[in-house]
Amino acid sequence: MGISTQLALALPASIPSPPSELSKFSIGPLTIHAYALCILAGILMALWLTNKRMQARGGNSDMLWDIAIWAIPFGIIGGRLYHVMITDPMYYFGLGGQQAHWAEIPQLWLGGLGIMGAVSLGALGAWIGCRKAGIRLSAFADAAVPGLLLAQAIGRWGNWFNQELFGAPTKLPWGLEIDPNSYNFPAGLPADTLFHPTFLYESLWNVLGALVLIGLDRKFKLRRGAMFCCYMIWYGIGRTFTESLRLDPAEIITIGPLGLRVHQWLAIALVVAGAIALFLVLKRTRSQDADPFFLPGRKPEAAAEGANPAGTEASADAAGEGPQEKNIE
Repeated sequence: MGISTQLALALPASIPSPPSELSKFSIGPLTIHAYALCILAGILMALWLTNKRMQARGGNSDMLWDIAIWAIPFGIIGGRLYHVMITDPMYYFGLGGQQAHWAEIPQLWLGGLGIMGAVSLGALGAWIGCRKAGIRLSAFADAAVPGLLLAQAIGRWGNWFNQELFGAPTKLPWGLEIDPNSYNFPAGLPADTLFHPTFLYESLWNVLGALVLIGLDRKFKLRRGAMFCCYMIWYGIGRTFTESLRLDPAEIITIGPLGLRVHQWLAIALVVAGAIALFLVLKRTRSQDADPFFLPGRKPEAAAEGANPAGTEASADAAGEGPQEKNIE
C-alpha cells in the first residue's frame, strides 16, 4: 500500500458536526450555549490584540475599556437587528402569512448575528467611547481591525455548533455533515448529504485577512482609516463568495439580469465603498504626514506599560513628524 493511499485512508471523508448535547450544557440552573461562548471568545481575542496595538501608539487598556463598554453592546444589538430585519424578517415578524416569532428576537443564543450590522452600529458605540477616551475614531478603527477579523473567525464556529449557515450540497472531502433531524436540514435531500462548510471558509479567510492586514500595516503604516478600508475590501470579497454558497433564508434582490442575496449585494457594496474610501484616504495621507492618535487637546494621563511615553505621538505631530511607534508582532 502506497503512502498516498495510506494518507487517503487516514484523512476523514467529511467534517462531522458536533452532537446536539455539545451545543449547550447546564451548570445548575444556568444553561451555557456554545454559540455564546464562541462570540465571547472572539470578543476577548479582539480586545487583547486591539490593546496591544493601541499601546504601541501611546494608548492604554483603560482607554480601550472606555470604548469597549460602548462598542460591544452596540455591536451586539446592531448584529441582532441586522439578522432580524434584513436577513429573515418574514420569520420573526410573520410576514407573508407566516407565523410570527417575536419571542425569539432577543434569544441570541439560538444564533443570528449579522456581522455587517454589528460593525455598523458598533462603530457608533465606538465613536461615543472614543470621544470619552480622547481618541480619534479612525485611529481606533485602524488599531481594532485585525482583532475584529479574528473575533469574526472565532465567532463563526458558533455556526458549526448550531449546525446552521452551511452551504450547498457538495461531494468534496471536507463536506460538512448535518444531522438530518436538525431543523436546518434541507427537506428532500438524502440523510447522508454533505454541505459546504461556509463557516470554515469564512473563518479561515478572516484569519488570513488579519495576518495580511498586520503585514501591510507594518510595511506601509496604514493610518487615517486606511486599515479599516482594507478590512471592508477583504471582508466584502470573502463574504460575497460564501454567500454564493449558502442555503439559509435571505431576501433575493434582482438588479437587471442579476438576482443575488441581499447579503451579497451589501458585500459587493462594501468592497466598492472600501476601495473608494481607501483611494481618498491614501490621497489625503500623502499630503498630510501627521497622523494624530488623540483628539486635539486630549492627552493620556499615563502611558501604558511598555508603550510609547504619553504625548510622544502628539509632540511628533506638532513638530510635523510622523508618529513614533513600535512594530506589532
